[in-house]
Amino acid sequence: MTSALTAAALQAVDTLDAEGFAEFFAPDGRLTFGNIPALEGRNAVAAGCAGFFGTIAGMHHDIVNEWVVGNDTIVELTVTYTRKDGRKVSIPVVSIWTVGEGGLIDEYRVLFDLAPVFA
Repeated sequence: MTSALTAAALQAVDTLDAEGFAEFFAPDGRLTFGNIPALEGRNAVAAGCAGFFGTIAGMHHDIVNEWVVGNDTIVELTVTYTRKDGRKVSIPVVSIWTVGEGGLIDEYRVLFDLAPVFA
């Protein structure tokens, strides 16, 4: 069963709603994509996501597994990216986040290899 936070956050990402996704973060929350330096704060999260969303035509997350332990969530996914040329590429992804007081995300990490999407 998918948690409400996971469903809502992934819905925002799948609709390429950078501002909506950033609202799930605490004001000083951090988002780290792979080995890229962390985006710190809602404005940086929104701007970073918007920049990435501009490089693709769309995406869709399919949840393989989800584990929620206390304030921590781990989600194993298959993400299908639609490239600007219309080609679809699916890759495995793991997202890990920690929710703080108020139910907002303090720390979110996404682990993946995007090379196949842009090859």
